[in-house]
Amino acid sequence: MADENEPFEVLDVEAIRRGNTWIQKMLGDISKQSAAKQVVIGGASGWVSGYLFVKVGKIAAMTLGTTILLVQIAQYKGYIQINWKKVQKEMNMAKKQMSKEISKKYPHYSENIQTFFKQNVFLATGFAGGFLVGMAF
Repeated sequence: MADENEPFEVLDVEAIRRGNTWIQKMLGDISKQSAAKQVVIGGASGWVSGYLFVKVGKIAAMTLGTTILLVQIAQYKGYIQINWKKVQKEMNMAKKQMSKEISKKYPHYSENIQTFFKQNVFLATGFAGGFLVGMAF
């Protein structure tokens, strides 16, 4: 049972919805910053993303490879039988359904991404460069 005098924090969900996050409070509107600041912010965030992508990617690749190997061994030994035609059919149906849902929920998704990159060229370039450097480490 919690003590009634115990301090607690009230989260302003409306501020989060409006986009007033701690990053925006700290950096302001990044698209209105100087080109150098945009490149630095983009590069730093890209480097962190690339570094984490490689580290998590290696673990994910090892896990996926081990799983595929174990499934193949189990199939070869006769422990399981896989109907590959049914798997292929289900994958095609899932791909079509996913494409339909994405186009229905996000009809202008690619246009929004292109607009963002056009308005934030320095930030996007810095992120791409930082991401590649992060992947190298």
